Amino acid sequence: MKNIKTNPALKDLELLIGHWTTELSNASFLNDRSAVLQGNASFEWFGDGDFLVLYQGTKNVDAAWATWIIGRDQDTSDYTILYFDDRRFSRVYEMSFKKGVWKIWRNSPKFIQSFKGVISKDKKTITGRWRKSSDGKRWEHDFDLVYKRVSTKKKLTSKKR
Repeated sequence: MKNIKTNPALKDLELLIGHWTTELSNASFLNDRSAVLQGNASFEWFGDGDFLVLYQGTKNVDAAWATWIIGRDQDTSDYTILYFDDRRFSRVYEMSFKKGVWKIWRNSPKFIQSFKGVISKDKKTITGRWRKSSDGKRWEHDFDLVYKRVSTKKKLTSKKR
């Protein structure tokens, strides 16, 4: 594998690189709120470390998956996420990643969301919660999401030109 020279604007995200298991629980959209959906997540560099890509899938639900492309303007502190999933939903999120806290938010007029994840001291677990709102004033719990590190492989997703 070649040596990856990460986009300097994404340096803080290096600790996400690798493979993780996921547990989605306490979900407002499931009939059984006690159900726990197991899944996998893989954070990989795209190109020569130009962007970070998150591939995420759920084992319990047939073909449930999402792809996240994460980048950042070098002159701003927040990141931008382009999201697409198996339902054919396409969304744009903003993101921050500071001092062991990972935040993601979306302020679309029709569906407002926010996520806050806390990274464990050993950097092997991220414990988070998604919330949703239809008006930005009244917030509801959406679901809990836990990432547990499996490996730190630095797989490189090739550029297509």
